[in-house]
Amino acid sequence: MPNMKNAKKAVLTIAKKKQNNNEFKASMKTAIKNVEKAVLAKDKAKATENLTVAIKRIDKACAAGVVTSNFVARNKSRLTKKVNSME
Repeated sequence: MPNMKNAKKAVLTIAKKKQNNNEFKASMKTAIKNVEKAVLAKDKAKATENLTVAIKRIDKACAAGVVTSNFVARNKSRLTKKVNSME
């Protein structure tokens, strides 16, 4: 348990940051899973719609500093390839 005043404040800000980071990460992962489910279901229209949402969420997570730029590039490329390779 922190004793100093600045350490007590740091505990509160860390908790807020952790909450925000978890929300960004969870929404990003859900969006990615939605794209993959649509690809498996072979629903091209839904997959492209979900892809735009997923790319937006991935970019927002990167802007918030939750994920790295390499992670962003890799996942956007992978998802786009999956959707584009659909018939």
